Amino acid sequence: TGDTKVVDRGKGDGVFINTSGIGLIEHDMVISPASVEPGDAVIVSRDIGRHGIAVMTVREGLSFETSIKSDCAGLGNSIDSLISAGVEIHCLRDLTRGGLATALVEIARTSGHKIEIDEPSIPVCEEVGAACEILGLDPMYVACEGAFTAFIPKDFAAGALEIIRSDPLCSDAGIIGHVRAADRHPGIVTMKSGLGVERIIDMQSGEQLPRIC
Repeated sequence: TGDTKVVDRGKGDGVFINTSGIGLIEHDMVISPASVEPGDAVIVSRDIGRHGIAVMTVREGLSFETSIKSDCAGLGNSIDSLISAGVEIHCLRDLTRGGLATALVEIARTSGHKIEIDEPSIPVCEEVGAACEILGLDPMYVACEGAFTAFIPKDFAAGALEIIRSDPLCSDAGIIGHVRAADRHPGIVTMKSGLGVERIIDMQSGEQLPRIC
């Protein structure tokens, strides 16, 4: 994976190093939003929102009773394990800028299908949940750095979840929803609360937090 940094005009007065990687794709799957199909399980690899809240608390000098640690971690081992085990994967997406909500909306719009998620199934650690409540933020839109969502056919979902959870950092991984065939409203994401109330999840207007990177 890579990242892009933008330097303001006239500020390029240092040393810049550009790197690239070349590799081989050793499987024949087309892992893409366009491959998502009705019936796919939506898996989140771990609890969400840690990185954005951790950065904000340091930047703003906020203090809570417990420290919130970023979820920065490599994703390669978990994904390699899924592929090595023969798990069929339709789509993978990291949950960086825009968080889980943005990733799901982009995938729904590209695939043309409806994604239904269950709010109580979305893992959010107690500290992040409390911080978001105090600050008026929605963890669905808070950036992660070591989390991903995977769209897996239902026959492979249970096995995929077991493999992901075998990583000590991903013990909170869970199936948070499913893909449905589009009805009158293709390409949308809906979330059902613990009270059974369903609402549409959309792109965040603006940014909840200052840009991290």
